[in-house]
Amino acid sequence: MGWRVVQALGASAGPVLARAMVRDLYARERSAQMLSTLMTIMAIAPLVAPLLGAQILTLWSWQGIFWTAGGFALLALAGLLTLPETLPADRRNPQPLGQALVGYLELARSPRLIGYALAGGFFYGGIFAYIAGTPFAYIDYYHVPPQAYGLLFGLAIIGIMGANLLNTRLVTRFGSDRVFRFGTGLAALAGITAALDARFGWGGLIGLVASLLLYTSMSGLIVANSVAGALAAFPDKAGAASALVGAMHYGMGVLGAALIGWFADGTPWTMGWIIGLGGIGTFVAARLLVRSPHRDDHSITGGRST
Repeated sequence: MGWRVVQALGASAGPVLARAMVRDLYARERSAQMLSTLMTIMAIAPLVAPLLGAQILTLWSWQGIFWTAGGFALLALAGLLTLPETLPADRRNPQPLGQALVGYLELARSPRLIGYALAGGFFYGGIFAYIAGTPFAYIDYYHVPPQAYGLLFGLAIIGIMGANLLNTRLVTRFGSDRVFRFGTGLAALAGITAALDARFGWGGLIGLVASLLLYTSMSGLIVANSVAGALAAFPDKAGAASALVGAMHYGMGVLGAALIGWFADGTPWTMGWIIGLGGIGTFVAARLLVRSPHRDDHSITGGRST
């Protein structure tokens, strides 16, 4: 368990640094496109991982899963050695760690950045509730065979990937903020529909799956654009902004998953109202806090990262 914590500390650096590197290389709308492409590739992992893990357990053992993870870690390390630095030395920020931590307070005072972070955080709360709640809702409550559950989960991953690809086209035409707000509106609609279906069973299993598919797919319109917007507001602190946004996203996501266990009542209703609140929360945060005009620098590179 201790080594798993160490593994998590290392793994958490990847998404934070990848987002900051994108901001180093690309301006606002282009960075939203590239983040969508990045997240499309990342979405393949949760689709393939359970299938691969099941095969390893069948052909090897549970220890084999950790040997396989270690092999992938060596491949990642080898890839890291070939990765060029994205930020020139003259634009780096060599401030000590203590000052960097104080810089988080400055970021936290920005309503615009917190708006992006909260919108994504509420959305992730619903996503993690989906991950934690659908096994019970589908398999135990609606008696979906376990083999079929994997297919239903795969639909959500395909929806996320498709929406991310769509986002790469929409942001150049409508702007990332408009697409972002549109996505939060659809997420709110899908969350409310899922909650109503879970409470009253109006659409049954099909209605629940359809509303949850729409909700999860909005990751493609919400997450990349919220991260791009937050980093664009602080181009000289892209690394710190990326870390703060990521911490709020996943922190609220963990809370959403925890609420499933705390308020479980033997029906899909708990999952439904948590996802409903997540959808409403992301819409309200996007509308009320993400309002001030952003500085849209159309140059090729951004600012410095911390």
